[in-house]
Amino acid sequence: QVQLVESGGGLVQAGGSLRLSCAASGGTFSSYSMGWFRPGPGKEREFVAAINRSDGDTYYGDSVKGRFTISRDNARITLYLQMNSLKPEDTAVYYCAARPSYYSGSYYSRYTWRYWGQGTQVTVSS
Repeated sequence: QVQLVESGGGLVQAGGSLRLSCAASGGTFSSYSMGWFRPGPGKEREFVAAINRSDGDTYYGDSVKGRFTISRDNARITLYLQMNSLKPEDTAVYYCAARPSYYSGSYYSRYTWRYWGQGTQVTVSS
């Protein structure tokens, strides 16, 4: 069983930056693909970013491409999300997610992820 704990959320002005962290335990971190999600307009979790376990390929949702950067430190067993040029519409609870290497399916679908954190709140003021 993998446990994920997010941190780093907070209140920031539009145009500012935040870095979210996700500490993992209970599994072999380097064998999991990792991702970030947030609730979309319909409140279902929408894809933000993902990084695969092996070659470090990264994937981004259209609304954050060019502004957010996902990375991982396997030695520190931590996932990061660097968020720059933040906009009020980025306000949300951000959830860390993990899935084993044998899982298939698109990273973009929340249904293909196995483990979830409790979330960290990001608020961007205008």
